[in-house]
Amino acid sequence: MARERSCQPVTRPSLLFPLFASLGSLPGVGPRREALLTRAAGGGRVLDLLWHLPTGVIDRRARPAIAEAAAGAVVTLEVTVTARRPPRSAAAPWVIEVGDGSGSLDILLFGRGSHRADQLPLGARRVISGMLKLDRGRLVMPHPDFILPPERAGELPLIEPVWGLTATLRPWEMRLAVEAALARAPDLPEWIEPGLVRRERWPSWKAALEACHRPGDAAAVAPAHPARMRLAYDELFAQQLALALSRRALRSQPGRALIGDGRLRARALDAFGHALTPAQAAALAEIDRDLAAPRRMLRLLQGDVGSGKTLVALLAMLRAVEAGAQAVLMAPTELLARQHHATIGRLAAAAGLEVALLTGREKGKAREAALAGLASGRTRLAVGTHALFQDEVAFADLALAVIDEQHRFGVHQRLMLAAKGRAVDVLVMTATPIPRTLLLTAWGDMEVSRITGRPPGRRPVTTLAKPAAKLAEVVEALGRRLAAGARAYWICPVVSDSEAADLAAAEARAAGLARHFPGRVALLHGRMRGAEKDAAMAAFARGEKTVLVATTVVEVGVDVPEASVIVIEQAERFGLAQLHQLRGRVGRGAEASYCILVYDEPLSEVARRRIETLCASDDGFAIAEEDLKLRGGGDTLGTRQSGLPSFRLADPASHRHLIEPARDDAVLLLERDPELQGPRGRAARLLLHLFEAEASIPTIGSG
Repeated sequence: MARERSCQPVTRPSLLFPLFASLGSLPGVGPRREALLTRAAGGGRVLDLLWHLPTGVIDRRARPAIAEAAAGAVVTLEVTVTARRPPRSAAAPWVIEVGDGSGSLDILLFGRGSHRADQLPLGARRVISGMLKLDRGRLVMPHPDFILPPERAGELPLIEPVWGLTATLRPWEMRLAVEAALARAPDLPEWIEPGLVRRERWPSWKAALEACHRPGDAAAVAPAHPARMRLAYDELFAQQLALALSRRALRSQPGRALIGDGRLRARALDAFGHALTPAQAAALAEIDRDLAAPRRMLRLLQGDVGSGKTLVALLAMLRAVEAGAQAVLMAPTELLARQHHATIGRLAAAAGLEVALLTGREKGKAREAALAGLASGRTRLAVGTHALFQDEVAFADLALAVIDEQHRFGVHQRLMLAAKGRAVDVLVMTATPIPRTLLLTAWGDMEVSRITGRPPGRRPVTTLAKPAAKLAEVVEALGRRLAAGARAYWICPVVSDSEAADLAAAEARAAGLARHFPGRVALLHGRMRGAEKDAAMAAFARGEKTVLVATTVVEVGVDVPEASVIVIEQAERFGLAQLHQLRGRVGRGAEASYCILVYDEPLSEVARRRIETLCASDDGFAIAEEDLKLRGGGDTLGTRQSGLPSFRLADPASHRHLIEPARDDAVLLLERDPELQGPRGRAARLLLHLFEAEASIPTIGSG
């Protein structure tokens, strides 16, 4: 959700207090259960539990005779206990034979579940419900979900919702807690445009929550169900309203017109050696219009891998310098900041400008000189990391901030950087192609410029897929390319969430490749010191090392034109967007370039299509659309790489058609009720509180 300038906290309406109470305030939820529910729901408030929607249902309506029952199905049976066999050893189960006249099956109770054998005395009639399995040709029901006497059969839930749980949290504990949470949910006034509610036949907010948590069938938990769609729209509408308020507040602030004579740009372009592509020129023209306008710019520059965004950003920065001001570029990692410094520094030097570098590693006199140059105005351009936020970093007249890979920074950090100057224009860059509709979820408060195509000299990359069984062939082919003078990246697999495990895999691969190519392999990983990373990269860039083995935790955002091969192990574990980003490390020079995707068999259908898509296309925007289709919800486009926000209720794939209506509705509401004081406006304020977008509420009065 969008966050804007720091301000006095907004008081939450008392109507919502029950939703923001702790889970421990619910009846029957003690400290142990509260901790488990908090872990499962991703938060410790009643609202977090309400947002934790079921992912499926167990349908217990099937009541076949045992003779007609099949393994793999959940069934409910009324049976008589005909035999009981105690465990023969500690590892063996209780085996309790039951029948219904048409046939018989065995109930198996292992370990801690053995105490339930007392519920099944010989000769008793019971209603049992659970999953049937086949054991040595005989039907069995291991650990029935329910064992009830016939007179209590009405207690059996015929359609049972399935929530995501955590270890030792039992389904019935989740069900009781959710029911208690639903009882706390207040009736809230309607914030959605009434015509849309009628047209879509959506229930009210509270009725939608109840319908999702008490599904009548499997369709009730599907993304397309009206109740689920309603809640998804609520979240998207809240986000778009917060972004619209943020945008309006920004537009209301005074800006400054930055107009230059083009002399510095001309020198930099001469040094670059190529004219701008039509797409670059169009993007720069849009940026120039914003810079020249007497209002603050907030624009996203989106381009595929290698489309030439950095050059466009530099030319925008030079416009600020031509206007007598300063400009800064902030990158998320030290490696990327140093790469930008090298690229921008060369072209800026041709224009007679020095570029300061500020990262966590600049110390002593070098740092003091950089700070003094920026504070006095002698140094007009700077490149850095989070170190730019530090209090001692001061600019004489900062007018433009360029932020690379914005999603690695929070919006508040963007504002902190902008606060270093007067009416600072902000240009954000991302290299991850994102479908147009989804741009609204991440950057709805920004104008968007897109650079398509590739600049002169960039060659397409041939992408091949090989099973891991043919790894020896891949190494042999790599040897032939190295012998011809090529350099290669070798990206090691995502072993797990453990950086140590990734590192171990990389070290093992580097050692193996070093036996094939002695003295020519360098290793780069996240635990290395900065100087060690620089040394490894420098050796690779100079050609002293011709193979760079890297873990996935390292931002391989490096520019070595001589690198023409990249091998990606366990490619099936990566998202399409990330694979495409990695592939963009090669194809930057004059040589033919290759990307080899090494995968483990068997491949899932989604992984197979993902790899086929990458082999068939190098259009990042087409790849992003396909990635959206393949991934669906969860990790659409790899949120960590793409910068898409995470949602509790909306699925950007299934609910993408709701994003634009939510944005249009938010804009329309603010046009009709700028202060959100009408009945629907006041309801919308509740919605902003509900989704914790209170930070945007103080901006209402400033519009």
